[in-house]
Amino acid sequence: MTAPDPHDDEARKQPRVHFDRHAPEYRDQFEDQSRTFHEGCPIAWSDTYGGHWVAAGNRELLAFARAGDKLSNDHDVDGVRRGYQGISIPAPARGRGFRGGFLEMDPPEQRAYRNALNPYLSPAAIARWIPFIDEAARACIDERIESGRIDFVDDLANIVPAVFTLAMMGIPLKKWQLYNEPAHAGVYTPPDSPDMPRVVEAHMAMIKDIGTTLHEVRAQPRPGLADALAQMEFDGEAPSDRDLMGAMALLIGGGFDTTTALTAHALEWLSEHPEERAGLSAERDTLLDSATEEFLRYFTPAPGDARTVAKDCAIAGKDFKEGDRLWLSWAMANRDPAVFPSPDDVDLARSGNRHTAFGLGVHRCIGSNVARTVFKRMLLQVLDRIPDFVCDPEGTVHYETIGVIQGMRHLPATFTPGKRLGPGLDETLVTLQQACDEQGLAEPVTVRKAEAKIR
Repeated sequence: MTAPDPHDDEARKQPRVHFDRHAPEYRDQFEDQSRTFHEGCPIAWSDTYGGHWVAAGNRELLAFARAGDKLSNDHDVDGVRRGYQGISIPAPARGRGFRGGFLEMDPPEQRAYRNALNPYLSPAAIARWIPFIDEAARACIDERIESGRIDFVDDLANIVPAVFTLAMMGIPLKKWQLYNEPAHAGVYTPPDSPDMPRVVEAHMAMIKDIGTTLHEVRAQPRPGLADALAQMEFDGEAPSDRDLMGAMALLIGGGFDTTTALTAHALEWLSEHPEERAGLSAERDTLLDSATEEFLRYFTPAPGDARTVAKDCAIAGKDFKEGDRLWLSWAMANRDPAVFPSPDDVDLARSGNRHTAFGLGVHRCIGSNVARTVFKRMLLQVLDRIPDFVCDPEGTVHYETIGVIQGMRHLPATFTPGKRLGPGLDETLVTLQQACDEQGLAEPVTVRKAEAKIR
């Protein structure tokens, strides 16, 4: 067998760019780098992190989505299959022990998980929860409304998605803080941070509780996504506890940090554009849906995912070899001027907005209905109850790197104080937990179709 010619491989890996999405400066350089890709190299090779392709063009990403059988999401943590490294570049260190849930699996295994969870996450299934979401958001705002000050991240956007995600999972709501810290800090803390040992400790406490939840729902079933996973089978067998815990961790991470990031960035932009904010509030019946899609396009909370090329192939005019690593940039594809006129401007009435914020193909985000609904309900309550909010740029803290999530740690704001409408968060969580338990709110829509009734 003739060894491949390294010169031929070098010629194949053209054009070449320097691309480091984990670099702190990437957030500030994002628009310029996106333009560079779109103007000359929608697919390019970068030598960073061991070398990988970067796909930035919207049409090129569509081509990859249509060629899903030639790409793999598999993360072979034990080295027993083909050694593929999952959806992260760089890949986590060997020995992490967990695949990243079904997002690091290929069909048909991946499909088995999605089929088990779809009845809990469809548009109709999520619509049943709107009174629950509204009550959680109401309580969060009531905690701050008399003071005229709020941190939209700490006091609202961190809390509501966390509480709702746990409710859907079938995990007690009072545990939201146990899950909240590692879900966010695990994303925004750089690996070399002196704070990392504390973050790892908090993450291990969360994983331990996930394992406890799995054993509890097996012993005493209760409605929720955890129960759906505990009961599922693939090829006639139950998945390993390790894979089930990875799937639960994926749902928690996806439910917490991405919606928080979207909400914070949208509120920051609306504070900077008060006339647009007033127009959105006044014309919400016609603008809310399109504005939500535009914020998703423009801010793209999860910037991208990796794939491994599973067979030699040609896609979108490029030759790929089995084992090549590929980064699909949903965020840069959402700024492609060939698809989106004036892509670096926010147009709340933008039509035909076929963005890629939730990914494409068989791995498209299973929680997209959750993200849209929770975002809209929080935004509406802010517009109704603290409509004149002004965010404080001096106190705003963006994630140091947007390589995993384009998020914020703090978004303080001031507003004209108002009146409380009900009890605070702690008391409200008791009420919401009671509603979950008594009404079976976390049942799949195939079992329970009625809307939640709160108080």
